[in-house]
Amino acid sequence: MAEPIRKIIIAGGGTAGWMTAAALRTSLAQDVEILLIESEDIGTIGVGEATIPTIRLFNEHVGIDERSFIRATEATFKLGIEFQGWGHEGNRYFHPFGDYGGTHEGLAAHQIWRRLNLAGDHTPLEAYSVGTQMAYAGKFFPPNPDPRSPMHDYSYAFHFDAGLYARFLRQHCEQRGVRRLNAKIANVNLRGEDGYIDSLTLDDGRVETADLFIDCTGFRALLLGGALGVPFVDWSHYLPVDRAWAVPTAKAASPAIMPFTRSTAHEAGWQWRIPLQHRTGNGHVFSSSHISEQAALDTLMQNLDAPPLKDPMLIRFKTGHRQRFWEKNCVAVGLATGFLEPLESTSINFIQNAAIRLLELFPAKEIDPYLRDEYNLRNQASYDYVRDFIIAHYCLNSREGELWRHCANMPIPDDLQWKLELYRRRGEVLIRKFDHFHEPSWISIYHGHGLRAAAYDPLADRIPLETLSALMQRRREGIQRVVAQVPFHAEFIAKHCPSESFMKAGV
Repeated sequence: MAEPIRKIIIAGGGTAGWMTAAALRTSLAQDVEILLIESEDIGTIGVGEATIPTIRLFNEHVGIDERSFIRATEATFKLGIEFQGWGHEGNRYFHPFGDYGGTHEGLAAHQIWRRLNLAGDHTPLEAYSVGTQMAYAGKFFPPNPDPRSPMHDYSYAFHFDAGLYARFLRQHCEQRGVRRLNAKIANVNLRGEDGYIDSLTLDDGRVETADLFIDCTGFRALLLGGALGVPFVDWSHYLPVDRAWAVPTAKAASPAIMPFTRSTAHEAGWQWRIPLQHRTGNGHVFSSSHISEQAALDTLMQNLDAPPLKDPMLIRFKTGHRQRFWEKNCVAVGLATGFLEPLESTSINFIQNAAIRLLELFPAKEIDPYLRDEYNLRNQASYDYVRDFIIAHYCLNSREGELWRHCANMPIPDDLQWKLELYRRRGEVLIRKFDHFHEPSWISIYHGHGLRAAAYDPLADRIPLETLSALMQRRREGIQRVVAQVPFHAEFIAKHCPSESFMKAGV
């Protein structure tokens, strides 16, 4: 029998390090030692303040109580993302975490909508999304697990303070036996016979050995990129944005705390707005080839809706990933693996997936190359499909401006071109295994950017038009009743999960 792994070192803390520690500690035997090494002198990149619904599964998996998590991280609820100015000037659409109604006699809701639309019914597709309508009304209530309920067809995620989340997870992990060292890594020591990592020398002279190393050292990729030399695959030709200014602001008096992230397109990039219980996160992601850093900062500061709480921070990055995510006895997680702009809030989901996949393919002390290669294949697929999902936001646009024209005319990956053509022809939505987003998400992006199917599923013609029209009217009316009854987002937080700062503010 293969000798099991007895000790794991996680190099680096932050969200990536502590999420990984939480996942490993939950699933591995207690006699497996987990040591996390981080330096309080090294800052973290706190852009991961918005998430997608799978974060709830992760928190549940590692044993985190949702209300305690919300209070500790100043979290708010997120029903999706609002896009302003994407596609064309003045455009507004919503990417909800949920579908547009259940199937009817095997017909997808968007196929029914397209048949009615071509017959002259101009009701917006968003009218059939309970998550969208609730978000635009500024309301929130958890979905009903009963599939017959009009409150069933949506989900939710969170906005939270990433630094507070890492602190919360650290406490959670240390209570369960994860050991932490506050130190810098001075050197990564490799074994002479096979080039595997043998140990880490710390800045105080200590040497820590392990069987498996997790690289959570951020953009530096100190272990995977530095010591093991795994090269970086540059995707700037697909996604040319390479900078972000970030700044927190005080909570705006108006609008109220909205249950969604907002993304607003600008001349050479886009601006995020993420509402938390104690403040609002803001940032401007842009291409330095199309706008200067100062002009990009001016754009951000001129479009804030409340006073800044600190000086803006500039983050420089390159879009892409390490050629391999697992090399020898080192697995990278988080920014050490690569970076895709936070347009669809996938950074934390990448961390979650990396940690869970490592557990699914967890090795013995002697690394099985089949497990390693399968891990790399799955993570490569995830990166590819999220990349393509983000590219779709850019390549479908018809905005003015050098960046936008470049993105509208650039060559795109073959698989994305195939997906777009399938939808353009008959509304078929192609979902690949290991895609982070499901059918309704792709539909929302296609539809929001003005891409319409030339035809609908011909099986829709077997049902009388008036029957489909009545069905969809009942769905709209059901959604309207739900939205009228549920509380406002801030009211729900105040009643169920307010943070201390929220209560002190008397919201």
